Amino acid sequence: MKESAETYKVALSMTKGVSREIVLRMEECGVSPEDFFTLETSELSNVLNLAKSAKFEQMSREEALFNARREIEQIRRHNVRIYFLLDADYPTRLYQTEKAPVVLYQLGTTDLDAPHIMNVVGTRKPTAYGISFTEKLVEEMAGYFPDLVVVSGLAYGIDAAAHGAALKAGVPTVAVVAHGLNMIYPATHRDFARAILSKGGSIVTEYPFGATPYRQRFLERNRIIAALSDVTVVAESDLRGGAMSTANYAFHYSRDVAALPGRSNDQLSSGCNLLIRKQKAGLITCGADLIELTGWQPLDMNVDTRQRNLFPEMEGDAKLVYDALRYSQEPMQADRIHHQTLLPMPKLTALLGEMEFDGIIIRHPGNRFSIS
Repeated sequence: MKESAETYKVALSMTKGVSREIVLRMEECGVSPEDFFTLETSELSNVLNLAKSAKFEQMSREEALFNARREIEQIRRHNVRIYFLLDADYPTRLYQTEKAPVVLYQLGTTDLDAPHIMNVVGTRKPTAYGISFTEKLVEEMAGYFPDLVVVSGLAYGIDAAAHGAALKAGVPTVAVVAHGLNMIYPATHRDFARAILSKGGSIVTEYPFGATPYRQRFLERNRIIAALSDVTVVAESDLRGGAMSTANYAFHYSRDVAALPGRSNDQLSSGCNLLIRKQKAGLITCGADLIELTGWQPLDMNVDTRQRNLFPEMEGDAKLVYDALRYSQEPMQADRIHHQTLLPMPKLTALLGEMEFDGIIIRHPGNRFSIS
């Protein structure tokens, strides 16, 4: 029975032992996905020059075809798009990595080859500092780059903040999940996923319908988050966690990595600080820093460049104060700024006066301050 071209491609991805390397070897040897399932085992092994231990037995190939037929039914029913490794529309950035999946499934219509794609990842239990940074970074970058796509993993915390900020900024966001497209994990993010799809975003995965999430799959999907993006941004992370694995994948792929620094005694900044110290990540605190790191050229020049130009000129104690105010949800009192920056109060008071005089910050009633 002759199958559709899509069925053979999906079946290939479901065959145990088939990897990017095998598919590329098939291309070199002139073996099509259909040939893979119709040739005799010995002939297929000879054509691909496979070792005896790497043979693809007929039974395993027939099982993959059986599963693929059911998968195709689900794909067509739910209007899922399939990207096969050798097809021209396979995402270019992902194709360039050695662990690219044979097939990628997409629910949604986002351009996975958009000119500017960034991912933002981090802890599932962030502080207000990490949330505020994430929201403002996405807002700034969306202002500079109307064609921006924001990628993350649909988890709690920083992932959710990144997706939510993209929705608010009006740019598409892509959630890379560790399971099949018949479910959403965590289940509480179902409405969130619907909002992502309704606003031009996508849910993507390498796993077929019915595949459930577990630890190893979350780690595997992190390589896709990194591979789909030009730059990985770590907002807050402990020394261990999914965000660190995503950052390490991106570094291995020679992609840009950026991290938000934190105080030395903040556990949720320890991973970011380590990435910066090991020179695996560039230190960023705002969109201007990220633009400098990536070398991207803003498409929309009608943006507020005052803030963009002002911040990089700051250094030392003034930068500490500016950071504290920038990522605060509300105007801060002087004593709170003192506790966060650890600057001596007399020095801080004088600095606040200078920054107010220069128009960098605004003084509010009750001796509270915010950036202008």
